[in-house]
Amino acid sequence: MNADEPADAPGASAGSRKLNSHLETEPHGNDIAHRLNWLRAGVLGANDGIVSVAAIVVGVAGATAETGPILAAGAAGLVGGAVSMALGEYVSVSSQSDSQRALIEKERRELEEEPEEELAELTTIYQAKGLSPETAAKVARELTDHDVLAAHLSAELNIDEADIVSPWHAAFASATAFTIGAILPMLAILLPPPGIRVPLTFASVLVALALTGALGAWIGGGSKARAAVRVVVGGALALAATFLIGNLLGASGVV
Repeated sequence: MNADEPADAPGASAGSRKLNSHLETEPHGNDIAHRLNWLRAGVLGANDGIVSVAAIVVGVAGATAETGPILAAGAAGLVGGAVSMALGEYVSVSSQSDSQRALIEKERRELEEEPEEELAELTTIYQAKGLSPETAAKVARELTDHDVLAAHLSAELNIDEADIVSPWHAAFASATAFTIGAILPMLAILLPPPGIRVPLTFASVLVALALTGALGAWIGGGSKARAAVRVVVGGALALAATFLIGNLLGASGVV
C-alpha cells in the first residue's frame, strides 16, 4: 500500500483496515486517565454526601426521636452540601479552565508572531526526549504541518484544547454525586421504626463507605482494604461523635 493511501481506502489491506479500526475504537492513555479522574471525583463526592448527611441525621436522632426534625435537618444538609460542592467545583474548575485558555491563546499568538522560533523549540523538545536531531526536526515539521497548535500544546504544555473541562459540567457532576450519596443515610434514618433507625443507619453507612473506599482505591490503584478501613473508621468516628453530642443535648433539655 502506498504510504499516502488512507488505511480504509478501497485498495487497503485487511490488516491495515483492522489496525485503523482498532486505533479509532481503543481508548488511549489520556482518555482513560480523564475518565478515571471523573469517576474518582464522583466516588469522593458520593462519599462526602454519605458521611456529612449521615452525621447530621444521626446527631439529630440522638437528640430526638421525632421524624420531622430529622427530616428537616437531613434535607437541609443534603441541599446545602450539594450546593456547596457545586460552587466549590465550579470555582476550582473555572480557575483551571481560565488558566488553560490563557496558555492556549498565548501559544497561538507566539505561533503567529514567531513560527520559526516555535518550530525550533518543538524540535528541541523532541531532541530532549531522545530523538536524533534529524528525526526530531522531521517529527516537528510533520506535526506542524498537520496541526501546529495541537503539536505545541501537547509537547510544551501537555494540554489538549478539546479536553478543557466545563465548570458547569463539573459543578453538576459534583452536586449529583453528593446527592446520590446523601440519599442513603436519609432513607436509612427515615424508613425504619424509631427503635432501630440509628443502628441501621450506622450499619448501612459503614457498609456504603467500605464500598466507596474500596472503589476509590481500585480506581487510583491503591490498596482496597486499607482505603476501606480508613473511610470506615473515619465515618464511624463522625457518626459516633455527632450521635453523642445530639444525645447529650437532648438529655440536657437544650433541644
